[in-house]
Amino acid sequence: MKSISLYVEKDTWLTRTHPFTKLCYIFTAVSISLIIGRLWMFGLFIGISFFMLLSGKIIKKALPLLAFSFTILITIFLIHGLFHQGNETILFRIGSLCFYREGVWYAVRIGCNILNILLAFAVLVLTTKPTDLVENLERIGFSPKFGYVISSVFQIVPQMSGTMNTILDAQRSRGMETEGNLKTRAKSFLPLISPVVMSSLINTRERAIALEVRGFGGKCKKTYLKENKMKIQERIICIVMLVAVLGSVLFRIL
Repeated sequence: MKSISLYVEKDTWLTRTHPFTKLCYIFTAVSISLIIGRLWMFGLFIGISFFMLLSGKIIKKALPLLAFSFTILITIFLIHGLFHQGNETILFRIGSLCFYREGVWYAVRIGCNILNILLAFAVLVLTTKPTDLVENLERIGFSPKFGYVISSVFQIVPQMSGTMNTILDAQRSRGMETEGNLKTRAKSFLPLISPVVMSSLINTRERAIALEVRGFGGKCKKTYLKENKMKIQERIICIVMLVAVLGSVLFRIL
């Protein structure tokens, strides 16, 4: 059966790391960067995340996420470089367009923040099974409904992508033109998106029925097939990261 999550099956130290340790790293990377507010701090955590993805042998899977983010970053650069309300000093010109230093630096800060968050979450999403994350959340007292929401968030993008590819292949086999100029693509958009939406609604209903059949709403205490406890080293690492967050708060206050 084809996987419907972004998880990549790799036997590396990163995939064997407990999900809570990765969640703690996300909190640390995002919090410290925002609290300190310096570009070098954003760059530090971007480099750490990149190294973790590289050593975890999943950097190729993260590249499409980065490619998608660059479209947003270029848009932010153009908007703030040209039209930011605090623009005063001209940094450079491209033809008749003037890019201002204040807007460019503001766009750089936003871009670094986006990359930092994206890479930190990629460490978790690409190396953690959604079922393992949900199971560990339920172990510490979270509601199964909350766990189901988390699991759905991990699965909705790849699931809809797979459904769209299946419907697209079916339409091509029936002679519909789905490639070409903008007009041709626009004509094929509605016949493509309608089955995707209907299929998603049907899948949601079938999943709800399947969950109720399996006792999702039951009040009895659940049992788990395997133990997945955090190692002592990972607990120490999490404590160190939380102390680092508190230290950054004190640094910013003082």
